[in-house]
Amino acid sequence: MSNITSTILNGIRGRRSIHALTNQSTIPDERIEELISEVVKHAPSAFNTQTTRAVVLLKAENEKLWDVAREVASSTVPAELFAKAYDSRIAAFRAAYGTVLFYEDPTPFVGLGEKWPMLKSEFPEWSNVTNGMHQFAAWTLLESEGLGANLQHYNGILQVRASEEWKIPAEWSLKAQLVFGTPAGPPKEKVSEPVEKRLFVHGK
Repeated sequence: MSNITSTILNGIRGRRSIHALTNQSTIPDERIEELISEVVKHAPSAFNTQTTRAVVLLKAENEKLWDVAREVASSTVPAELFAKAYDSRIAAFRAAYGTVLFYEDPTPFVGLGEKWPMLKSEFPEWSNVTNGMHQFAAWTLLESEGLGANLQHYNGILQVRASEEWKIPAEWSLKAQLVFGTPAGPPKEKVSEPVEKRLFVHGK
């Protein structure tokens, strides 16, 4: 196994959901920007449409994001459900160092739909797959630099207000939020289904 392969595998193995995060970073802000830039530049996309957009919010801007989420959730979710399922979780995200907002811009698919109308119904799925690859790559790289992270989907709660607050085009669709910071503790033990139940090889 080559050194490059080992490094990539170690990054994949080390990527975990870590929810106990501090508002500190193991790397400079410039390094965070560099890593996310590399992901946006090099992660694959359907027909090379390059539809994924990333918005990185650090420190006070991260706090502002989750203050917005708390405000919207507390006014739209039943009080009992908010107290049980939202309040403490949002507080934990606010306490982290930063969040990457992952969006999809549908504009590149417009011309593609005119060229390939028979494939148009597939575009939303391909767009989600593209975005997921960006999320995974960013998550793995940040964890490889000593940061912990967890992926959230407060899309409906944040879509409108985040667009207004950070001047994000309204047509961009929010797909996920990657919350990150220095881990405050170890991750929970990972339990995996046997690979034999999930991988099937024919013809070897």
